[in-house]
Amino acid sequence: MERKYAVIVVDMLDDFVYGALKCDRGLQIIPKTVELVEKARENDVPVIFSNDAHIKGVDHELKLWGDHAIKGTPGAKVIKELGPTEKDYIVEKRRYSGFFHTDLDLLLKELGVNTLVICGLHTHMCVRHTCADAYCLGFDIVIPKDATNSFTEEDYQYGLKYLKDVYDATISDVDGVIKLFKK
Repeated sequence: MERKYAVIVVDMLDDFVYGALKCDRGLQIIPKTVELVEKARENDVPVIFSNDAHIKGVDHELKLWGDHAIKGTPGAKVIKELGPTEKDYIVEKRRYSGFFHTDLDLLLKELGVNTLVICGLHTHMCVRHTCADAYCLGFDIVIPKDATNSFTEEDYQYGLKYLKDVYDATISDVDGVIKLFKK
């Protein structure tokens, strides 16, 4: 089967990297995530931003995490380092998974995608839940380990192991993923 890739960038938003739910470890992955996204664009691999866009005072997740990435606010915007460009896609979400009650699956099917490169924040949480739905929907999963992270090293390592063991995700680095695009 020929591989048709898409890059899913999860929650690389101002509130997650610089704001309300700032993750210092998120800063570490910006350069490699930028490299991944730029190489995907150069190789005509779709780039899809899976972004929290919460409704203030409504969304269940806010009870646990407080106000963050409220739809229409600066905190809900993709960090400036990543764009997005007019070629990219943005799929807003209100829960951890990029698939839950969104049109991400429909978009991927219409793009003919069968393999997802999933990166961003957080390896053990939103990346994990997006991978769960991707796996259940039949997508193959690649995780660029240097373009994803979590609040702690323990959560990051646990997340990677879980994705490999439970969803058969291929764990690589950005350089390895970029080589896949050029085949």
